[in-house]
Amino acid sequence: PHACHGNFQKCPTRSYGVWEMVMNEFDPRELPGDSTEQVSGCVMLDSCTEIRTPDALYNVLTHNFIRHYEQNRAPMGLFMHAAWFNKSPEMLDALEFWIDEILATYNNVYFVTMNDVLKFMQQPFPIRDAVKFQGWRERCTALDTPSECQVSNTCVLENSALGGLRQRMQTCAPCPNGFPWLDDPTGSGLTDGADFL
Repeated sequence: PHACHGNFQKCPTRSYGVWEMVMNEFDPRELPGDSTEQVSGCVMLDSCTEIRTPDALYNVLTHNFIRHYEQNRAPMGLFMHAAWFNKSPEMLDALEFWIDEILATYNNVYFVTMNDVLKFMQQPFPIRDAVKFQGWRERCTALDTPSECQVSNTCVLENSALGGLRQRMQTCAPCPNGFPWLDDPTGSGLTDGADFL
C-alpha cells in the first residue's frame, strides 16, 4: 500500500486488521503564503498559537479546507479540546458558522466521525449515494427520515463503580443493564476492570 524505503526492512505485503487515521497538521496562517516558507503546523486547532480570535479561526479553517478540497481531498480532521470552547465560547460560534457555510456552499462535503471515514474507506460508494449509505445511516438521520427520537426511554440505572449511586439517563435505545461508565461503556453490567486490557 505504500513505498517501503531503506535496506533490510520487513515491509508489509498485506493489510492488517488495524486502521489508523492520520492527524494532518493545519497551516496556522490565515492566508496562504510562499510555498518555500517554513511554517510550524499544529494538529489541534486549540494548539495553534496564531488562532486568537474567531475571525482567525474562520480564516485558518477556510484556508486549510480549500487546500484539502482543491488538492488531494484527504479527509480534513477537526481536532480540538472541548475545554477550549468552555474558555472561549466565541470560538464555538465561529466553528459552527464555518461548518454551516461549508455545508451551504459545497454539496459534496460531509462532516462525519473518524469511524464513518473508515467505513467509507472499507466500502467506497458513489458520492451521489451518500445519503443512502447504510454505514452512515446507522447513526445519522438522513434527510428523508424524522430527526427526533421515536420512543424516548428514561432509565434509572446504577453502576458499582459509582458506589451504587443511581443515575438517570435518557436514550432512544432500550435501557442498558447498568449505567455506562469506564470499563463498561455500553452499560452491559460488566464492572470488573480486570477483564479489560
